[in-house]
Amino acid sequence: MKHKLTLLLLLSFSLGIAQKNKTKLKPKAEFVSDLMNQMTVDEKIYQLVQFTSDGTVTGPKTGDNYITWIKQGKVGSVLNCTGAQATREVQRINLENSRLKIPILFGHDVIHGYKTIFPINLGLAASFDMKAIERASQIAAAEASAGGVHWTFAPMVDIARDPRWGRISEGSGEDTYLGSQIAMASVRGFQGDDLSKTNTILACAKHFAAYGAAEAGRDYNTTDMSERVLREVYLRPFKAAVDAGVKTFMTSFNEIAGIPSTANKYLLRDILKSEWKFGGMVVSDYTGVNEMIAHGFAKDDQDAAQLALNAGLDMDMVGATFMKTLRKSYDEGKVSMAVIDDACRRVLELKYDLGLFEDPYRYSDEKREKETIYKKEYLDAALDIANKTLVLLKNKNNVLPLNASQKISFVGPLVSDENHIIGSWAALGDRGGVAVSVKEGVEKLLGANAKATFDKGVDFDKADPSEMNQALANAAKADVVVAVMGERENQTGEAASQTNIDLSVTQKNFLMELKKTGKPIVLVLMSGRPMTISWENENLDAILDAWYPGTRGGDAIAQTLFGQNNPSGKLPVTFPRSVGQIPIYYNHKNTGRPYLGPTDPEQKYKSRYTDSAIEPLYPFGYGLSYTAFAYDNFKLSSKTIRFGEKLKISIDVANTGSYDGIEVVQLYLRDLVGSVTRPMRELKGFERVSLKKGEKKTVVFEISSDDLKFYNIDMKNEAEAGDFEVFVGGNSDAQSRGLFGLVK
Repeated sequence: MKHKLTLLLLLSFSLGIAQKNKTKLKPKAEFVSDLMNQMTVDEKIYQLVQFTSDGTVTGPKTGDNYITWIKQGKVGSVLNCTGAQATREVQRINLENSRLKIPILFGHDVIHGYKTIFPINLGLAASFDMKAIERASQIAAAEASAGGVHWTFAPMVDIARDPRWGRISEGSGEDTYLGSQIAMASVRGFQGDDLSKTNTILACAKHFAAYGAAEAGRDYNTTDMSERVLREVYLRPFKAAVDAGVKTFMTSFNEIAGIPSTANKYLLRDILKSEWKFGGMVVSDYTGVNEMIAHGFAKDDQDAAQLALNAGLDMDMVGATFMKTLRKSYDEGKVSMAVIDDACRRVLELKYDLGLFEDPYRYSDEKREKETIYKKEYLDAALDIANKTLVLLKNKNNVLPLNASQKISFVGPLVSDENHIIGSWAALGDRGGVAVSVKEGVEKLLGANAKATFDKGVDFDKADPSEMNQALANAAKADVVVAVMGERENQTGEAASQTNIDLSVTQKNFLMELKKTGKPIVLVLMSGRPMTISWENENLDAILDAWYPGTRGGDAIAQTLFGQNNPSGKLPVTFPRSVGQIPIYYNHKNTGRPYLGPTDPEQKYKSRYTDSAIEPLYPFGYGLSYTAFAYDNFKLSSKTIRFGEKLKISIDVANTGSYDGIEVVQLYLRDLVGSVTRPMRELKGFERVSLKKGEKKTVVFEISSDDLKFYNIDMKNEAEAGDFEVFVGGNSDAQSRGLFGLVK
């Protein structure tokens, strides 16, 4: 009788979580504890297993039998299964065949959009607009959740100072402060204020940690650095994500100090889970557990799995090591029940937060999917946000904006492109049909009477003489030439590191031929990284950096070229003159022998190059406008502040040009003397200021001693008394400055 009663209770429990529950569930802690009390050791381990479906794979595919394993209750999460119908079917297979009917968690790389694609993340960062970035993440979450997705592997919050690294496109650039602000905005956008709402999804801060510092800019490569640099530069955006409530973390492929992040106890248990009190779940990157064997850190899959779990990893992405070896490790005493329980609890709590125990099918709604995907308001938002990300790098003689009455020759491999324009990691974005090319955008804007020609001219790496000659002939008859050039989308992103980040030889040679026509040339640059465009900067009349601007990118470029949008983007990353300057970033340390420029009387024994200027081509925070801005009346509210007090910095910003515009006003600080050396400048605030032509506004920043903290000589995160220089302006070379002291 007792056995029959237990069976009935189990059946009742299973039915209760397999169907939409009519009654309110118990509180999360109690519910999850009750469930875990009914789970076997194997069932707990299987919750820590993720396999990929037949969708995108980014490494060895080890989950070809994932449906079989789902039927056996061996899978806690599935990667790359998307669409309401597909996710519903896989969930049905899981619920009808597994013992306890625990719902599966569906994950997908929704990086800068799901169907409606926004500019790549580096482009979004160029907006310096946290509301826009949060909105982009909200829309991505709404579309993805309508497609049955519960979990995105974004935001990538890796600080990156090496444009050779392909994944620089996926992050927010080189600056810790900006990266931290964007991390919080992205998490808020994806997760909202209630994960049980069906238009929100789990966010994932990745890659923990210092993946953006891979040696030589080569993807998957090793990393090493001091703990001070790790904490001050690379960990801060992750801490910001935790503060914003992010629910999941992903480990990085690299090692730090000889220990792969996938099994780095100091990172995962000591810092993330203990020091930062992170209560969410940590997943490996794709086959990251298995790859510790190649690192020389584990002897086999079983060794790798137990090292990772014990270090604080909760879920094995695709590698199958947890599924195949953790029970053996448990039986051999290499992993404890407490460690397994901790990881399992974290996974189950996320499923509870998403409402999957109430209704496992609640996100797999085909009607909602049809109503949500490519909503007009989402496409309109994609255009508005893309407009904010475009960065004007050069505008000699005000060749821009263009006039509709001009004869314009549009040329280049990206003129009519709908494929590359949405960039890498574009989820399920349409690469032909919905995406708007530059040609389509211009024709839509100017209408049938447009005096424009559109010629490919050359491809990225090859030229057809007849196509090139036709393009040159049209260019010769035009008033101005617009060359739309750059990289293929797969030249950036994962596994796309490069030692040469110039425009391709074919494109540059074509530009040289265009130069011979004597016509003004505008370069519209599409890429996922800063490129070395010194020749282009010297020889062309205007340069507009469009990154990869997304689904409505062609419209945004057209509106900006013709003045309907005044560019306001600022560079979130430094542009080098050549690869020989890399890594190059604005907030570097000074040296004992700083080079003071061409007027420095000592030219040899200084920190400089003998064959190049040391300054970047374009500094961090740089970006021009069709109008001009003047800074004046810089003021500090006090010459000194005490610990806990606040200082106000004010400055007048005036629009002195002929167009309405937006200026991103930036605040930088320098700690002049510290117990350890401090950067030359650090971004501590910014504000997008909209100004009508002729208008002036006073911009006020406020800082406190908390903004002056750093890891001192004793590795304590504290502010130190002393003198500080403050700078305000339109980029990291801001000239308005003042001095204040922090006193005890």
